[in-house]
Amino acid sequence: MSAAISTIIVNYNAGTLLRSCVDSLLNCPLEIEIIVVDNASRDGSLDSLRGLKHVQIMQNQTNVGFAAACNKGARSASAPLLLFLNPDCSFEPGTLARLQEAMHGDQRVGMAGGFLTNSDGTEQAGGRRAIPTPWRSFVRAFGLTRFSGRWPHLFFDFHLNKQPLPDHNIEVEAISGACTMVKREAMLEVGEWDEGYFLHCEDLDWCMRFRQRRWKILFVPSARITHALGVCGTGRPVFVEWHKHKGMMRFYRKFFRHQYPGVLMGLVAVGVWLRFSLVAAYHTAKRVSRALGIGHE
Repeated sequence: MSAAISTIIVNYNAGTLLRSCVDSLLNCPLEIEIIVVDNASRDGSLDSLRGLKHVQIMQNQTNVGFAAACNKGARSASAPLLLFLNPDCSFEPGTLARLQEAMHGDQRVGMAGGFLTNSDGTEQAGGRRAIPTPWRSFVRAFGLTRFSGRWPHLFFDFHLNKQPLPDHNIEVEAISGACTMVKREAMLEVGEWDEGYFLHCEDLDWCMRFRQRRWKILFVPSARITHALGVCGTGRPVFVEWHKHKGMMRFYRKFFRHQYPGVLMGLVAVGVWLRFSLVAAYHTAKRVSRALGIGHE
């Protein structure tokens, strides 16, 4: 029997979470093809998958980044629906069926994502969101969202998880790349993930391009996914932040440089790199404190 869904998991030192993710897929009653693309992990996380049926392993010699690894896996996939999944995600058997149903409910639905939660059941920010335009990012960075009650359109917060959870599927501007299901036909029309991004913001880029091609993006609240956010990058926080902020700049320049004057885009760039400097300084100071034993008994 041919697979209904091809799942592409990009792994980088996910440890035991990778096997938990794969097990949650193997326990699903649907016919699923599982493709694990490994970005040169060194933690032995692949060892527990060796010999498993229905699991194809593709190993890169170097860390080529998330987007490039997703594309590599997708090129080997065979199903009409593709699920791009982080290795730190797991879910109950009914989740994929609900995502699949949402994808088939409307011809113009090209992408769908579920209700991403932390281990304590609280909702994560990225599962349902609006596109973080330069203005929206400025509003959030300077705490201007507190004026959203009075001027909702001007001081809108792009993180929608602060809004009540809907009781039905809703169309959104963007979902998280941690768990993204797409139709193959939509991907063929829109194009692959942009490999100009190494880590972070490639999901926003793809959402923008799907919407530009008039494909709908759905948030499916009944499809619950537990996501151990950031586990794969815990050992290299400055590295992760560098690529996150670099991705922000690529995203802004790619989609908004024609809408914003050059001076404003310059200010956006200053703001992005100032933020990176502060975050990097924080993580560096934290690492030095640990090395010196400061704050520890």
